Amino acid sequence: AGTRVVVDAVPSHPAEPAAAVAGWGLLLVLVGGLLSFVSGQRRGRGGEWALFAAASGRQRKARPLEAVATPSSPTPNAPGAHAPNIQLPEVLAPAGGWDSLKAAVNAGADAVYFGSEAFNARARAENFRTEELPEVMAWLHARGVRGYMTFNVLVFSAELPEAAALLKQCEAAGVDAVIVQDVGLACLARHVAPRLALHGSTQMSITSVAGVAQAADLGCEVAVLARELNLKDMAAIKAGVRDRGLSTRLEVFVHGALCVSFSGQCLTSESLGQRSANRGECAQACRLPYGLIVDGQVQDLVDERYLLSPQDFFAWEQLPGLVAAGVDSLKIEGRLKSPLYVASTTQAYRQGLDRLEEDPEALPTPQEVEDVRQDLGLAFSRGLHSGWLTGIDNRRLVDARWSKKRGPTLGRLLARPDEGWLWLPARVRQLKNGDGVVLEVPGGGPFEAPREVGGRVMAVRAGEKGTQWVRLGPGHINLRGLDRGAPCWITSDPQLEKAWQKLATNEKAPQPTVLALAVHGRAGAPLELQCQCPGQAPITVRSEALLEPATGRPLTEESLQKQLGRLGGTGYALGNLVVNLEGDLFLPVSTLNHLRQELVAQLAANATAATPVTSTTPDVPTATPLPAWPVQRSSLSGLLEEARSAWDGAPLPPDEPQLHVLVREVAQLDALIPLGDAGLVQRVYLDLENPKELKAAAAQGKGHFAQGCFVTGARITRPNEKWTMDPVANADADGFLVRNADHMERFTAMGIPCVGDFSLNVANPLSAAWYRQRWGLTAVTASYDLAIDQLEGMLEALPPGVVEVTLHQHMPMFHMEHCVFCRFLSDGHDFTDCGRPCEKHTVELQDRSGARHPLRADLGCRNTLFNGTAQTGAEHFTTLYAAGCRHFRLELMAEDAAAAVQLVHAYRELLDGHRSGSSLWQELKIQSQLGVTGNGVTRGSLNADTHNPWSTNHR
Repeated sequence: AGTRVVVDAVPSHPAEPAAAVAGWGLLLVLVGGLLSFVSGQRRGRGGEWALFAAASGRQRKARPLEAVATPSSPTPNAPGAHAPNIQLPEVLAPAGGWDSLKAAVNAGADAVYFGSEAFNARARAENFRTEELPEVMAWLHARGVRGYMTFNVLVFSAELPEAAALLKQCEAAGVDAVIVQDVGLACLARHVAPRLALHGSTQMSITSVAGVAQAADLGCEVAVLARELNLKDMAAIKAGVRDRGLSTRLEVFVHGALCVSFSGQCLTSESLGQRSANRGECAQACRLPYGLIVDGQVQDLVDERYLLSPQDFFAWEQLPGLVAAGVDSLKIEGRLKSPLYVASTTQAYRQGLDRLEEDPEALPTPQEVEDVRQDLGLAFSRGLHSGWLTGIDNRRLVDARWSKKRGPTLGRLLARPDEGWLWLPARVRQLKNGDGVVLEVPGGGPFEAPREVGGRVMAVRAGEKGTQWVRLGPGHINLRGLDRGAPCWITSDPQLEKAWQKLATNEKAPQPTVLALAVHGRAGAPLELQCQCPGQAPITVRSEALLEPATGRPLTEESLQKQLGRLGGTGYALGNLVVNLEGDLFLPVSTLNHLRQELVAQLAANATAATPVTSTTPDVPTATPLPAWPVQRSSLSGLLEEARSAWDGAPLPPDEPQLHVLVREVAQLDALIPLGDAGLVQRVYLDLENPKELKAAAAQGKGHFAQGCFVTGARITRPNEKWTMDPVANADADGFLVRNADHMERFTAMGIPCVGDFSLNVANPLSAAWYRQRWGLTAVTASYDLAIDQLEGMLEALPPGVVEVTLHQHMPMFHMEHCVFCRFLSDGHDFTDCGRPCEKHTVELQDRSGARHPLRADLGCRNTLFNGTAQTGAEHFTTLYAAGCRHFRLELMAEDAAAAVQLVHAYRELLDGHRSGSSLWQELKIQSQLGVTGNGVTRGSLNADTHNPWSTNHR
């Protein structure tokens, strides 16, 4: 009788679906524990760790890591592999170049994300050359690490061929996923590189289940949530995703710089300097000083001048809450930062997760949390804070006293310098020789940055009662101006940096590829060795010698495992071994060795000849199923033809140019009604600060405008904020101006026309067509990131009348969860205790040039800072009309009735051909000089220089 023995040399994990992993018991715990925490009840340090311990009381199955389609999947016993009792998210680290990529892997990253020299949101990073992608992915896969490439920018029409080529190169190089922002790019990827996995970038402004579902509709396996969400929001989104039967994984940022504006919705760099943040060219205007103007009066904020600069994100203390909420990936920001920063932050979050895995009840002490905060603050920080994870706290989010790298605070100078010695607190950190220290001397005005005084610690001696005396150097340090109370920070710790340097540069060796072997044989036949290697077709090798009946020691599972497992130095390791021999058989050891060597040679030959595949190739197991559409390739020209035909059946516009006006006050609507009756204005959009006025205003406007009275709502909808859409839905308007996925889900189902607003970021014909096909939009507003040539290119690729262009507006720059009203006009922390100063005061922010920019708060307390200078595209009207634009928008800001009517008449004359764009521009300039239109009028972004660091078409 034969014997069949299975030997698990390396244990394997069963492939469990993500939804089955977490279980409803965890969700119930979240409802009772996590939700109360984020509602404002503070548990003190270790609160989330205690919550996690409670939530993890039931045994839970492990979520398998997504398979890497390469001959080198990590073994479960290797560093970074996880025990089967906790569902751990991946640690996703940034890589601005080779040094940072290696530092991330050495420090324990499960995956890294990086950009190429084109199409990524960190144009200033070192990035990788396209031809390096195969080498990058081979290096990562050899170490069991996944690699995601950022493609997270808007793509203009003329760039679609270049984008298609890069997508194909990513697919061929074995990139595990590309991170996309542009809807049209996602559509393009599905057709030209269908085996390439997609992740929806945070630039998609994903703040709700509807946003995740839209990303899933586009083919995204992962959705990167907005940084502004808290733990409660994340848990609600995770539950909603499961309720919809989606397998989309959720990724969140946990560390690094925080943008004050919602990603994908910041137009400040575009508006002020024609440098689009949606194109990787953010000018970091949020890090600049601003003055506060309240009811026309300049406010003295003493040393608070960086009103829009958040502290950096630090979520290490919230790791248990993130795990309990069901987050699948923890992302560290920092592609522009050093390899030492990458190594230190990656190691900290890796160790934090490993600690949870080993013992969920081993809570860190307050001192341990502070030690991690201090160390990571030295790697890079503008101060470290939990951001919005534990709820809104506007006072802590923005310190306002600095906006650049500082490090951990030491406190304040205790007295004036005494013969070169500085008297400092020692309770936070005891300094040592070589440490870097910086202090500040106050600036002379609201826009003058403080003068920095700093150096290395050359000598230190203990003071009394938790203090220390320090002398800085090398050489003479000018301490002039320093006085008692000057803030002080530690900026460098050479010992710590030495350890990080060693971690970053101690290159991790490739992991062996785990082989599954099966041995078959009978007397008189060759020994047959079958091999299954990840990423390769099965291999079978046979011995030249025939098996003989054993007269002495027969072949056993132990002897076969010993001989076949001698794979050291080959890059392979023996995993599962199946032995199926008929009776006691013998084969010389030399023959077994030769058989093993032949197998390794065949594996190496196949690996060299194999075409890299991605993590979603059908023959490779993955935690997320393939998209529902068939794997087929289409030409770009065919897609563009389909994009044009997608608008068949859309309402045909008149050939004459149509003027649409967005109003923000009921008085402006009153002034426009006679103009609508006279045929001068074809449509109005009601964007009122008080939603309670919408229904009455819509009733007032209906019947006076040929193309209707439309209403709109907030740009952002968070979980449990559907109530903010109720006044819009109940306004009984003629149509909707939709601004996000929640709007489209709700309003397009109501059977009346819907127009997509600028916030959808439509920059090419493929994006426009997708919104038409998926949601049935009757038109879309062109992205505000387009210059005239890019706008013309999109218009010409689509039928006339399907794209609306905003000709005149005060561009919305920052759109923020951060509330400036609460932070600087109250002693409160959020809307519950701020006293609602937004309802009592008019606020402007003044920039360094002296320009004043109006600030508004919406229904959800989100702030929008508008450019105080209006932008006009009047000079381009003829070009836009010739390219097919028929709908032109004029957006009012704070104009009174007379100014609104005057402005409408001026643009109506332009559209009717009674005046030129240049004459209107000149008139608007004259009006601004006379103070009629506020801060003035500019040609704005439509006239931007088309120079770009990585594409001749790209601004």
